[in-house]
Amino acid sequence: MTEGNIRVRARIRLLPTAESGRTVPIQGSYRPNHNFFDRDNREMAMGFINFAEGELLLPGESADVELTFWSWPRLAGEVYPGREWLIQEGPTVVGVGTVLEVIA
Repeated sequence: MTEGNIRVRARIRLLPTAESGRTVPIQGSYRPNHNFFDRDNREMAMGFINFAEGELLLPGESADVELTFWSWPRLAGEVYPGREWLIQEGPTVVGVGTVLEVIA
């Protein structure tokens, strides 16, 4: 990790396949786009979620995870407990996240 990254504990919920089109679980090191602004905004944060070996999250399920957002000045003031954001793969919204705790 480099200085300036933001680590959080968050609850992420993958949308059901009927809403997102995603049919396979996420696992391993998952690096989607994180949209803190609105569905049509293309300015997105980069971040990653590392799942333990064998751990996965299926469409329609939720999990509490630790994730890291890469340093980006536009995130200043946007990451705080209770803040929700969209999890996207390109333009497709595949999930929703809620910050539970800012770790560092």
